[in-house]
Amino acid sequence: MKFVIPKVPFTLSLFISLSLLIVFFFAFPTTFLRRPLSSPSSVIAVAEEGIRIRHHGYSSYEAYIKHQLNKTQNPKLRKVWTTRDWDRKVRVFSTFFKRLSDHNLLSNQSKALSIGARVGQEVAALRLIGVQDSVGIDLVPRPPLVVKGDFHAQPFDADTFDFEFSNVFDHALYPEKFVGEIERTLKPGGVCVLHVSISGKTDKYSANDLFSVKPLVNLFKRSKVVEVRNIDGFGLDTEIVFRKNNN
Repeated sequence: MKFVIPKVPFTLSLFISLSLLIVFFFAFPTTFLRRPLSSPSSVIAVAEEGIRIRHHGYSSYEAYIKHQLNKTQNPKLRKVWTTRDWDRKVRVFSTFFKRLSDHNLLSNQSKALSIGARVGQEVAALRLIGVQDSVGIDLVPRPPLVVKGDFHAQPFDADTFDFEFSNVFDHALYPEKFVGEIERTLKPGGVCVLHVSISGKTDKYSANDLFSVKPLVNLFKRSKVVEVRNIDGFGLDTEIVFRKNNN
């Protein structure tokens, strides 16, 4: 006897397919939403909801550092940063810092640090508005504005700075270490300002993707949020201001 599978009407088939899709979505929502659209092989871990860590197939931490140095040491980029890019960035950064000063979050007496300062535009901007005790760290030093340092392990003692600024959070392979070092070296009552991208506009040297402010705020264990606002900061769209607890 030959068994014949009855034909299912198109509308009924469509209804069944949609039903199964809905069931799957609600049964596995986190997995579904976290899957990158392009499914890049470099994205292999999620730190928590709202932040995605890229590993780029690094075989070691040294391989990650080497990858970052490909950008920092690029002679064409460094020439741009120190010539036609210099005045524009110093001017824009000084505007950001002047606003913070006007809101009593930064003063001329502050000891300030710029994290991931490249060739030192942020440091020059701080000094331009009167914050003379300012320095930057980066993998490649550029004296006198920038000293050599890894933001996952800052080369400074605890409670050193009154103010810390960075716009390279997306380059942190270990965001919790990046933030932990800020809170370690920041004085009680000190201020940290981060410029980040929530819209996903980062580059191939980025080590993480941030999709909301919440996971970044959660990384700060000894600080409170002072302000969150939208900005236009060289491709970064959000400014978050933290103040370290006094206790």
